[in-house]
Amino acid sequence: MRFALALLAVVPLFGAAPYTLQQVLSSPFVEDLVASPKADAIAWVSNTKGVRSVMVARAPGFDATAITQFSEDDGQELTELTWVPNGSAVVFTRGGEGNGKGEIPNPLSNTTGVRQEIWVAPLGGTPRKLGNGNSPAVSPDSSTVVWVSGGQVWSSPLAADGKAAQLIHARGTAGQLTFSPNGSQLAFRSSRGDHAFIAVYTLRDKSLNFLDASVDRDDSPVWAPSGDRLAFLRIAASRTAGAWGPKRTAEPWSIRLADVRTGKAKEIFRADRGMGSVFHAMVAENQLLWGAGDQIIFPWEREGWQHLYAVPAAGGKPVALSSGKFEVEHVALTPDGKAATFSSNSGDIDRRHLWRVPVTGGTPQAITSGQGIEWAPAPLAGGQIATLRADARSHARAALVDTNGKFRDLTPMPADFPAASMVEPQPVVFPAADGMELHGQLFLPPNAATGRHPAVIFFHGGSRRQMLLGWHYMFYYHQAYGFNQYLASKGYAVLSVNYRSGIGYGEQFREALNYGATGGSEYNDVIGAGLYMRNRADVDTSRIGLWGGSYGGYLTALGLARASDMFAVGVDLHGVHEWNLDISNLAEPWKPEDRQEIARIAHESSPMASIQTWKSPVLLIHGDDDRNVPFSQTVQLAEALRKQGVYFEQLIFPDEIHDLLVHRDWLKAYTAADDFLGRYLKP
Repeated sequence: MRFALALLAVVPLFGAAPYTLQQVLSSPFVEDLVASPKADAIAWVSNTKGVRSVMVARAPGFDATAITQFSEDDGQELTELTWVPNGSAVVFTRGGEGNGKGEIPNPLSNTTGVRQEIWVAPLGGTPRKLGNGNSPAVSPDSSTVVWVSGGQVWSSPLAADGKAAQLIHARGTAGQLTFSPNGSQLAFRSSRGDHAFIAVYTLRDKSLNFLDASVDRDDSPVWAPSGDRLAFLRIAASRTAGAWGPKRTAEPWSIRLADVRTGKAKEIFRADRGMGSVFHAMVAENQLLWGAGDQIIFPWEREGWQHLYAVPAAGGKPVALSSGKFEVEHVALTPDGKAATFSSNSGDIDRRHLWRVPVTGGTPQAITSGQGIEWAPAPLAGGQIATLRADARSHARAALVDTNGKFRDLTPMPADFPAASMVEPQPVVFPAADGMELHGQLFLPPNAATGRHPAVIFFHGGSRRQMLLGWHYMFYYHQAYGFNQYLASKGYAVLSVNYRSGIGYGEQFREALNYGATGGSEYNDVIGAGLYMRNRADVDTSRIGLWGGSYGGYLTALGLARASDMFAVGVDLHGVHEWNLDISNLAEPWKPEDRQEIARIAHESSPMASIQTWKSPVLLIHGDDDRNVPFSQTVQLAEALRKQGVYFEQLIFPDEIHDLLVHRDWLKAYTAADDFLGRYLKP
């Protein structure tokens, strides 16, 4: 058996659900949407019941076609899609990254072993492996692929008879590979632990030069269209950069422009001190985008919200491309570089819609609106924008949107997907125990108007996440949203909480004081959510449970440990239970004499500190190759619960990682959670 405990079969507790858990979790998920360099084709990854495929759609018809032939739920991810510049093929990475020991995720315990691999899939040809590694980049003449393996840069001709070989032997760990426009040079980031350089390799003479080397962390190199200059980010050296806790100010970050021939650089932008001095990343192919008219586009939290700015490559005053109490998230330039398209929650705080703004400034124009969620814009040559979209009832799919905001979906909904039976989650706002305003999504059961119902409160992971009023754009939370829908269909009232230290509500909310290991201030949000549900006339106050994964598992455990009188049961997926199990990460930037105080606060912020008051039963779920939350977190908690006499059950997945890679493992996990909650919360 692949898990530790055989669990009882699920029996409907509140009447038959209108659909099965397998139906709702079998919906396809799409991600990694990229447009071709010619902007006349798009590619994306589709995951259907664990079978992953690279899909392509080309102008003029944009009919979706799979160009890979993987046919099993094998737990091997497909990521980092990269078009060959001439549009003839897509290069991608197959398999996950290694853990601290260099072990590649192998959730099926394949005894022959697995590798992280670079593949090329020709349009109309047979996909083939090029080598082992990740982070592929293709030369502008479409002849060569480079990638990273073991921290070093490797290369292979794209021709079928080409052989892979190590291209560069150098200290440090390479990443962010990018060819110059004429293909004669390769820039990359060379990480050296507490500092990082931007390196430029010249293919002709095999020389390696470092641009404007410093003690700082340089990042995100982007070439000028002329190929003679290169811009990059500089994050000031800081011994506290890796410490947990709110980071509202720092030594300001900057943008530098280097002359590639001389290696000399100058500063063209520096963030202000105070708000916005800590760099916060957007979701884009690079954190700096080189637009038309030599405009450098970048993200900045100058107002306390994530927005886009532009600065001339020659330097000067930055121009705000967006402004207001909302967040810019996914960003891409139009093919001519004259405008930026982006997703944001402007005017619709718990959704995402698409916008366009000229890189020289102006008022952003809405491309989409309404009750849907749109993200990952990929502008095309004809004026259309490829995007991924979802809504409250319909899962993520690839689509085209025209200049009038009209959609055309590129993939059909599965015939057995129960979209019509989904509930529309309601936006709710309620106070935390300390008065902070919180947002959430409330899923009410179909029979909500009759009597009092058992309730479940869900906490997302991250914590840098935001749950939305519809199917999510990240796979892990796509699955969680589906499970919340299923619980509602069975008669539960479900509250999904966007607690402090998450995204979507500005820097002050995300960098909440005393969050996590520095005080666990999110516990106020756990109690606030519990009080909100207890005060609802349609909720049975004696039957309120908690569930969550990762950081959400931490808050689930914290709620059960400190407030078992409020919460009757919990499901904790790979949660953090003792911050001090990671004390080396927490304390490393600090002086040795400070370590004791850091450890004390970290422990007091942990569920383990309140184990004596934990009474409610809990289901613990964890994969033992978790690379995000050490498996020892659950081992230690189980030992403590046994000593305390608290009833718990466990579902352990040998060789699974944090984001479960095998579809049937998701089914096992959520089936077990459904059963466990039902046994304690049923009428």
